[in-house]
Amino acid sequence: MSHRQVLKAFTGLLLALLVAILSSTVVSSALPTILADLDGTQSQYAWVVTAMLLTSTATTPIWGKLADLFSKKVLYQVAIVIFTLGSVLGGFALTMPQLIGFRALQGIGMGGLQALIQAVMAAMITPRERGRYAGYIGATFAVATTSGPLIGGLIVDSPLGWRFTFWVGVPIAVAAFVVLGRTLKLPVVKRDIKIDWLGALLLVSGVTLLLVWFSLAGQDFAWLSPTTGWLVGGALALLALAVFVETRVSEPVVPLRLFRDRTFTLAIVGSLAVGTAMFGGAVFLVQYFQIARGYSPTVAGLLTLPMVGGMVASSTITGRIVSRTGRTKPFLVAGSLVLLTGLSLLSTVDHTTNLGWMGVFLALMGTGVGSMMQNLVLAAQNTVGMRNVGAATATVTFFRTLGGSAGVSVLGAVLAMRVADHITSTLTARGLPVGDALNGGGGTLDVDALPPPVREVVRAAYGHATGTLFLIAACAALVTVVAVAFIREQPLRETLDLDDHDGTTPPAPHTPTTEPAATTPDPAAAAGDEPVTTARRA
Repeated sequence: MSHRQVLKAFTGLLLALLVAILSSTVVSSALPTILADLDGTQSQYAWVVTAMLLTSTATTPIWGKLADLFSKKVLYQVAIVIFTLGSVLGGFALTMPQLIGFRALQGIGMGGLQALIQAVMAAMITPRERGRYAGYIGATFAVATTSGPLIGGLIVDSPLGWRFTFWVGVPIAVAAFVVLGRTLKLPVVKRDIKIDWLGALLLVSGVTLLLVWFSLAGQDFAWLSPTTGWLVGGALALLALAVFVETRVSEPVVPLRLFRDRTFTLAIVGSLAVGTAMFGGAVFLVQYFQIARGYSPTVAGLLTLPMVGGMVASSTITGRIVSRTGRTKPFLVAGSLVLLTGLSLLSTVDHTTNLGWMGVFLALMGTGVGSMMQNLVLAAQNTVGMRNVGAATATVTFFRTLGGSAGVSVLGAVLAMRVADHITSTLTARGLPVGDALNGGGGTLDVDALPPPVREVVRAAYGHATGTLFLIAACAALVTVVAVAFIREQPLRETLDLDDHDGTTPPAPHTPTTEPAATTPDPAAAAGDEPVTTARRA
């Protein structure tokens, strides 16, 4: 594909990704209104968010493996259809259980869109050229993650109502489907297909139990409790069985041999902290600006723009430089140090921190995330051939999302505990009633309705607790610094595939032939895919 053809297809990829990421955050501003309209409970409030996160995370490795076995283009279009169907049905939900189920359906499609975009890129563009396009993906992530709550608030406050928060992205998803159908031309390698359904079932079940524990521990039950034992024990047992199965099947969902490469394994470790910073920053910063600082949802969203600007600028600039130099490690090391610096500075914030300095701290955090997020994927993809690029890409995305979801759950539990402790100790010392303030501290607190003395105590509690969250995130970022420091520098290759005999990609059978590369068209060409012959693959 020429550069112009790649850009046309890439537009469709980014449109679908934008809708998927945007939908995961645009509903957050509408949730209080949705709960009131559908008579929901506080536990159902959490599950509207958790359901989509669970299914998207758990299905990511499966989408990636399917991309190595089937047409990537068709799979991406299937993911768009599933996601769009869930979005449309979500807008028609009449009860909270219906809404939670439709959000889970959305998550299945979202998992495919997140995992497959990098796999499709890998089939179109060499690793050396992939950096310039990967920067656009990072920018799309940044814009969609932070603009979602702002757009959702505007829709809910308008005559359209909360149901349009589910429907607003449907036209864009349809446009993405059409654009990809007309512009994306990918080769399909014909080979025997054996899907590891048992390994997929065990992996999804184990990850789901683990994410349920992360999501509910500290809220519905204690971190150290019999329920924790059952959930964690069951998850570990299922994941151990999954590893056992994966070592004995010919087409594992997650090829364990990929972890023999040091660069691939360290890229996975580095992605965990990046996910915690990216998702945690978006979730808790808006809450900090609203509760600790007293700003409206719209203004709170605008105050996160320095973080967005840092992510967009760093991902775009580093992507172009990586394409020119073929080196990723300098940007991974520098990005990890900038991320650690930004998170360490954010750990000092409270409810009185100067907003100018807050903007600087957020810009540093965004710059660090933008420099690392896509370059970690590039480093991992560069270690594998086309045979395993889907599984490798999905594995990195999976661990980044897992780090984000687990990090948000743990940080949320710490936030609730720190806020409660600070409010209790301060109000008790001043001889003021504690009950009303703590009842509101659970998440639907109307701070402006509290008496002025209590209001200031609550704002201070959230300010100090937010600093603690970023201190924990900084500790996770320290692990990332160590991981990327030991990544082996390996220049990005200028070919789509590895050499057939490098040990990573199994040698393909080759029969000498004098026939031209273009032979009888593959049936998949009808769907816009080009055939791949033995001569072309060799």
